Formats: sequence, structure tokens, C-alpha cells
Amino acid sequence: MVSAAAVRARLPFAERIPPRPRRRRSRRAAAALPALLLLLAPAALSGCGAFAAERSGIVVTTDILGDVVRNVVGDQADVTVLMGPETDPHSFSVSARQAARLQDAELVVYNGLGLEEGVLRNVETAEEAGAPALAVAEGVDPVDFSAGDTAGEPDPHFWTDPVRVGRAVGLVADAVAGEVDGADAAAVRANAGDYRERVARLHEYAEERFAEIPPDRRKLVTDHHVFGYLARRYGFEVVGAVIPSGTTLASPSSSDLTSLADTVRAAGIPAVFADSAQPDRLARVMAEEAGVDVAVVPLHSESLTAEGGGAPTYLRMARSNTDAVAGALTG
Repeated sequence: MVSAAAVRARLPFAERIPPRPRRRRSRRAAAALPALLLLLAPAALSGCGAFAAERSGIVVTTDILGDVVRNVVGDQADVTVLMGPETDPHSFSVSARQAARLQDAELVVYNGLGLEEGVLRNVETAEEAGAPALAVAEGVDPVDFSAGDTAGEPDPHFWTDPVRVGRAVGLVADAVAGEVDGADAAAVRANAGDYRERVARLHEYAEERFAEIPPDRRKLVTDHHVFGYLARRYGFEVVGAVIPSGTTLASPSSSDLTSLADTVRAAGIPAVFADSAQPDRLARVMAEEAGVDVAVVPLHSESLTAEGGGAPTYLRMARSNTDAVAGALTG
């Protein structure tokens, strides 16, 4: 190895860098250093251990996924859900405390495919900090929007199809069993199996109820494009949406409303379905413009309700929506 002195000797005089003078450490400081290191070492080790121990629990973004995760996890881990009842996931943003909770989680479960537009940056930050994250919608064979401003983009609203929710249950169980310390994998998988059976019975119920709807009335108009998965699973045609987009953050133009009203009138649509947690003014304006007797029927499309609101769990939400759609379209 060539020494620094030898390198300096080879340089032209003008480029030579004088060696840095050595600082003399006092004998007292040199003697105190080993003792200081001995004092600091346990504190440093305990500090590392405390930092590692702070990562705990599961954090879920939406309340629909939160209900699914809680059914899978049971009493095997703490589950924190960021969004409360009747929250629009497209416009939700986290607080500073929630952002910190995300970074400290043993597992982050989020919908993905652009649903939580105001939370994705925080999820990415948590991943960079070392928190494992599961984007559920990406693993359940997602489809693209077929119409509107978001046509061709991935549709994040997979939970309107119970079959895909059954797949999501398995994804969550695998992630919890693999990432959450202290969780009994056998208990988690048993919980997942029980819950998957309940979701399968929900699918059977939906098939029976939707079979009552005549073929010429199996047409959906919603406040925005949110029921594409349900339409594909159960043989509905999505005629249009009041907000011609996959997100509630978009706005329709007057020509959009006029065009949809013409379609509703021509197709004889008996009902328009609007999210119960969102204002239905635009849907009513469109229905009035259609000039026919069109009911505006509330559904729970993107969030659960509080306990007394009729849809406090995913299973009750999906069953309530099934009954509302079947009742409005059966005729």
C-alpha cells in the first residue's frame, strides 16, 4: 500500500497538501476514554433494543379492510384502523400521530391501486422506514375501469365482489402469519378459514337475490364508478355514473349530466345508486333532468357506518347493498 506521504511526494510542489498536524490527546482524556465507552455501551445497546421494540401492531388504512383484518387477526395482535366510519378514502389524509403510527407498525395493510390518494405517501414513507406493507387490491386479480375519465386504469374497489374479498382474506392471513411477532399462525389461519366461509355464504346470497332481477333491468347507474367488480361478478351492465370517474374528487360537467340523463331516459333506468356518506344532490339533479320517475337509492359503497347505521361490518354492508340493489331493480 502506498503511503499518503509518498503520494504527496509525487505531486508538483504547488499541488502538495501539507499533512494535517496531529492533535495530542491529554493523558487524562486518554485514560477517561475507555471508562466512558464502558458507560455508553449499555445505553447504546438498550437504546437499539428499545427502538426495535417500538415496532408493533398492525395498521390498516380503510375501515372496510380494517374489519376484514380484525376478523382474521382475532386476539393475536393489536389492529389500528386509520379511517373512521363514513369516511371518503379518496380525500382522507392522516394526522401527524397517525403517520408516526404507520412507521412504527409491524405490518401496514392498505387497499392500494390509488384508492387512498392522500395516504399513499405516508405508506411509502413507512415502507422506507422498514415497515412491511400489503397492498391488498394488487393481489386479488384487479380489473381496469371500463368507462369514464379513469377508463383503462386499475379499479381499486374490489370489495364489491365477495369472491375477491375471499382472496384478500388469504393474503391478509399470510402477511400476518409471516410478519407479526407473537401472532399464532395456526390461530390466524383458522380465523381466516372461518371468515372466508362467511364471505362465501354472502356470495351465495348475492347470487340468489340478483337472480330475481329481470335481465332487461340489470343496469347500474351510480354516483361514481365504484361497482365495476360487482357488475362483472353478477352480470350487470354499468350504464354510467353521475361523476364519470373512479374517484369522488372529480366533478361532472353540465354536459356529462345531460348525457347521462338522456341515457337513463332511453334505457328506462328505474334507480340511481348514490353513496350514503356523500351528498346525493348531483344524482337528484340528474334524475330530475331525465324527466322520468327515477329513484335515488343510498348504498354504502366505500366506507362502513357506525354501529347504528346499518353497515358497521363488511358482511352487513355487502348484504345491505345487495338487498337495496335487488329491491330497486326487481320491479
